[in-house]
Amino acid sequence: MKKVHPEFAFQSRELEGQIEGTLGDPPNRKNYDMMVQALVSEYANGDGLDDVNMMAFALVDRIRFTDPKGLIREAYDYEGGDPAKVFAMANCDGDDEGKAMYAAICDNHPELARQAIVTAFLYKNQARWEDDDQSLDQLARDDEGDDEELDETAAGDDFTQLFDQDGGERE
Repeated sequence: MKKVHPEFAFQSRELEGQIEGTLGDPPNRKNYDMMVQALVSEYANGDGLDDVNMMAFALVDRIRFTDPKGLIREAYDYEGGDPAKVFAMANCDGDDEGKAMYAAICDNHPELARQAIVTAFLYKNQARWEDDDQSLDQLARDDEGDDEELDETAAGDDFTQLFDQDGGERE
């Protein structure tokens, strides 16, 4: 299992939430398909939102990944990386509108498209990567305990200066 950049992990979780939210409970595939079709059409026309998750949402059902190991390596760096390299690791050959969308996003929004392709890959291949544990328990394990202990009954300087007529100047 490979670690991925925390922003890619976040975007992948967000994509999962958007997909589940669009499908609804009980799942309504018709609404989902209409949403995806609208996004694909917008991006194929060279329009669409400049949003990683919306672009990944449009891609997720149509994209095919040709270099999974390369995409995992690309998921290590969110901001950097070569978009053309990522574009060569995937395609949307299944239908003409998918091809048009893929070409349009790669031409019009290369950095965003790179991030969206990697996000869609991570969403579809969750068993290939792991996220950093950001739970409170994990964060507390790394805490050195160097925070100053404040007496819960003591008033802080900010509070006591509110009532000081001289503005905190003492002679």
